[in-house]
Amino acid sequence: MDSQGERAVRLRLTGAVALAAVSGGAGAWAYARSGASAGDLVRDLAVGWAYVVAGVVAWRRRPANHTGRLMVLEGVTWFFGNLQGTAVPALFAFGAWWEALNMAVLLHLILSFPEGRLTTVLTRRLVQVTYGLVAVGGFVRTLLFDPAAETGATYLDCRECGPNLLHVPAWDSLFGPFDAAYHASGWVISIVAAVAIVQRWRHASAARRRALLPAWIGIGVATVFLMWDMLFYVVPWFGGVGSLAEQAVYVMSDLAQVAVPFAFLAGLLRMRLQRAEVSGLVIDIGTDSDPARLREALVRVLGDPTLRLGLWDEERGRHVDGSGREVAADGAGRTPVAAADGRPLALLHHDPALAEDPELLQSVAAALRLALENVWLRTRAKDVATRIVAAADAERGRLERDLHDGAQTRLVFALMSVRRVQKGLVDHPDATLREAADEAETSVRHAIDELRGIAHGIHPAVLTRDGLAAALSELAEEAAVPVVVAAESRRYDPLVESTAYFTVCEALTNAAKHAEARAVSVSARHHEGRLVVETVDDGVGGVDLARGTGLRGLADRLAAVDGVLHIHSPAGGGTRIRAELPCG
Repeated sequence: MDSQGERAVRLRLTGAVALAAVSGGAGAWAYARSGASAGDLVRDLAVGWAYVVAGVVAWRRRPANHTGRLMVLEGVTWFFGNLQGTAVPALFAFGAWWEALNMAVLLHLILSFPEGRLTTVLTRRLVQVTYGLVAVGGFVRTLLFDPAAETGATYLDCRECGPNLLHVPAWDSLFGPFDAAYHASGWVISIVAAVAIVQRWRHASAARRRALLPAWIGIGVATVFLMWDMLFYVVPWFGGVGSLAEQAVYVMSDLAQVAVPFAFLAGLLRMRLQRAEVSGLVIDIGTDSDPARLREALVRVLGDPTLRLGLWDEERGRHVDGSGREVAADGAGRTPVAAADGRPLALLHHDPALAEDPELLQSVAAALRLALENVWLRTRAKDVATRIVAAADAERGRLERDLHDGAQTRLVFALMSVRRVQKGLVDHPDATLREAADEAETSVRHAIDELRGIAHGIHPAVLTRDGLAAALSELAEEAAVPVVVAAESRRYDPLVESTAYFTVCEALTNAAKHAEARAVSVSARHHEGRLVVETVDDGVGGVDLARGTGLRGLADRLAAVDGVLHIHSPAGGGTRIRAELPCG
């Protein structure tokens, strides 16, 4: 809302509060003059001003919804009937004419709640008839009403009230029948309204019922006591039970009326609590992309068990739910969720009643957007990391082949040439020349061995040729400490095999250099769709992942292929390093 709109709303609210204060003050003054007790005055002011307070809050909170305005109007008109307690003819006539206006406003409020508008032809016609009955029927009744003769025609016990400015003495005989018909009409309208309310409740969704249950309870109770109030007028002998019973009905009716605005406030408070739960929703969702868990968290916050969550399927070009069914984007109760760059992420198909709280839907959509974008970013980052690791492994393999087929082959040919020269110099008289040939042969042989070691460290050829089990066995033979290997002879994805192999390499290096281990066991097995590789040594333990760059690098490498690294290394108790890699 812009500043100009806010100023306009504040101005209207100030005017409404001032009007309520004037109406309440005048009504209380007139009510006290009719003989009302202090308790009656407090109760009466509490009812009227409760509507005003709740209405102001609702109006300020949702200026586009007419519910707040109707509640303020109900609070203002609540005091109109009290003006019959005055001796001012014009005020008495006004109070008599508009005595039932607050009931018409209350009916309008009930039938339009919570949207703030009448949504069916029946409710619109019912409200029109009610206002017409009060305006026309109330006016005619006022023309026939002589307060001196009909002392029991109002809820006020005031024999000295009036006179009535609009009274026509010639029509006095018509007051009794018309008054009975007038109140009977109000009673019929109340019954029809009660039926309409029940039908609305029966056809309401679960989300709407939960959100509005406090308000419906208050409205239902108020409606019941309003009907009892009408009964005193339609069936005169019913009030003969005694003034105490009649007063009890009035007191309970007023208390029920107070419950209506505060029940509405409870509904507003519940909506605020729902929005507060959105912060918890962000934590619950986290980066979990499982549709079932996402929907469960959203249902809990929105209170809508009928909610369907559609996640965007790039291949199909549509939103689909957890069972693969399309979630249509057309129709009521749809809230799309898009990324910051406009990419579609999800679609919420919810109860249309939730559209009455757009801020809640926006907050939930923002939380869902954050979670799904985090999932997308994490997936992209993992894909990039996986491609980097795969590219690095491919490059290591290429280097190993280049060294084997290039430099190593040339060195082998050079060694063969040097050995042919050695044979030719066997009988040569120059001992220095023979020694030089021997040194050349030794140097070339050492260069070949070193080159083979480098190539093996970059990417062992046996891993590519024979698989992980053979590579681990060869690694154990070359280790600086005794190593026992137990590995299943099956093949895995090359990236998985190389990651497992270098994990064992790092573990054996740590066992020899830092752990002072005397023996190491290595195992590799397939378990529930994962390759599990373990190395266990009997060294000094105390390995700290945070202080070891090699192990940290292993953890990062494993994470890049969706693997995990577990290290158990109590001081003095050896070290167990366990790597789990998905392998299908």
